[in-house]
This record gives sequence, C-alpha cells and structure tokens, in this order.
Amino acid sequence: MNTNNVIPLLAFLFLFNCNSSAQKQNEKALKTFEVSKTESEWKAELSEMEFYVLRNAGTERAFSSPLNKNYAKGTYHCAACNTPLFKSEHKFDSGTGWPSFDREIKGNVAFSTDNDLGYTRTEEHCATCGGHLGHVFNDGPKNTTGKRHCINGVALKFVPKK
Repeated sequence: MNTNNVIPLLAFLFLFNCNSSAQKQNEKALKTFEVSKTESEWKAELSEMEFYVLRNAGTERAFSSPLNKNYAKGTYHCAACNTPLFKSEHKFDSGTGWPSFDREIKGNVAFSTDNDLGYTRTEEHCATCGGHLGHVFNDGPKNTTGKRHCINGVALKFVPKK
C-alpha cells in the first residue's frame, strides 16, 4: 500500500471508530425521562451526596450507607423520584460495602454501558428520572440470578413493609 494512502485511511478509521465520553453523555441526554428537572431543581431537592451520586454518577464510600446492613422487609425506592427499584427479599450481603441485590424490579431500572474506568461495566439508572444507582455485575448468587446489582445506598430510600 502506498504511504500516501495510509494517513487518510488511518484518519478515517480514527474518526469513525472512537466512542467518546461526549457521545455517551449525548446518548443519555437524548433519553427523556418521566421525571425531568433542571440541575438547580435537583440541587434544591437532594442532599449534596445524593446529587453527587444520582445526578453526577458519583460513588459513595464503601460501608458508609446504613442501608448496606439493613435486613428489614420492604422496598428500596429511588431517593430522587420515589420509584420502587429493589425488593428486600432480593437483597444479599455481597461483602463489597454497598447494598446488593440479585435482581431489580423489572421496568423500573434502566441500563447503559460505562467505560469510565477503562473497562466496560453495565451502569444502572432509575428508569423514571435517570438517576445513577450503581452497576450490575455477573458475580452474584449462583443459586438465583448470578447477578450483583451493586447500588449506592444514598441513591435509595427504604420503605418498610406494612
């Protein structure tokens, strides 16, 4: 191959094969959610840590959430919009320091791809408001789903069973 043809070919491949973080942000921005608020509205309603996790895809410190060791019966709702996300009977102690569940309430959790750490993970969001919840991994209980939904406790609100 002629070296004069190599540079345009490499430029073409680079432009059309890169997946930038801007593309990922645009992908999420294009999705409309039932509950949609401005950044200032979310800041007024959420604590600083809730805003950091739910709206900026942050992560709380491991073992910092009281919900990590909560074993009461009930449902875990989105802390931003109150959508039911996980049931207590699907919660298990993963030893990771974050509340973990082997399954979500179908239809209430949305999934996307996250490459922020240099490898691919499946990110979880509230399907109603788009709030970042955590990530799902394939190292959960083998006797159930094999999934571990590793969720930031600050993204959740526990509603005890009546």
